[in-house]
Amino acid sequence: MKAFLSLVVAIALGLASAAPLAAQRSAQRSAPRGIAIDARMAEDLGLAVGAQVRISAKPGEPGDSATIAAIYERKADPAEVARREYRVRLHLDQLQQLMELDDRVDRFAVGTRDGKSVDSALARINHVAFGFRAHKSRDVAVQSSRTFRVVERFHTAIGIITVVASAVFLLCLLLLSVEERRRDIAALRLMGISRATVVRAIVIEAAIVSLIGSVLGAGVGWIASLLVNAHFQQLYRTPLVFALLTPQIFAFATGLSLILGIGSGAAAGWRLVKSSPLSLMGR
Repeated sequence: MKAFLSLVVAIALGLASAAPLAAQRSAQRSAPRGIAIDARMAEDLGLAVGAQVRISAKPGEPGDSATIAAIYERKADPAEVARREYRVRLHLDQLQQLMELDDRVDRFAVGTRDGKSVDSALARINHVAFGFRAHKSRDVAVQSSRTFRVVERFHTAIGIITVVASAVFLLCLLLLSVEERRRDIAALRLMGISRATVVRAIVIEAAIVSLIGSVLGAGVGWIASLLVNAHFQQLYRTPLVFALLTPQIFAFATGLSLILGIGSGAAAGWRLVKSSPLSLMGR
């Protein structure tokens, strides 16, 4: 009898201790769970951390209550710059319950500790895979960035055409500049100045003009890049950099300008000094 009473008391105590735990778990289930929204959505809808919202899979459905736990900034991704959609991050089980999906996903990422084992891990996953296919993140990025590769090639073609047109324009300017000084060059030749010295002076002048033009062009490009970035970053509300002037670009542009300037100056100078000084004087 005493054993039976002690067993009843133990069961009663166990039920009494389990009741608060069950109530606590029930309260946790009924309490709104936290979600994260992007800064664009928070700014447009006037939401802040701690705000209560309702989320649903389709418009018009009652959905579930949720609390905004965090607001995050989007990454500088060119593939998403023109998208006007909002983004919400939920817990996996919360998303499955909301979408009424059970253990189904579109895609997920798997990382390896050693980068050299990616190929072997990919082969093993695809060997046992059923209903899905594993791909390298690099291959997925290349597949999704074909549009940007086309744009890059288009910009490269425009850059080549611009360089060629600038070289022709620079050569024409130097030819006109040298032609206007025919008498000065003829006087130098009659004074005994050699052809090489005259050509060297013209080349040095062309190099200085090219260097000054490169610096001025870099300044204009830097100001233009600031204006372009300020406008489009505000328009699309993204930290993506649309125009960039790096030291490598400046060095390449300056070197190319010097090469074109020196080549154009040498061509214009040799074309003029081949003529006799008297013909340059008009006699």
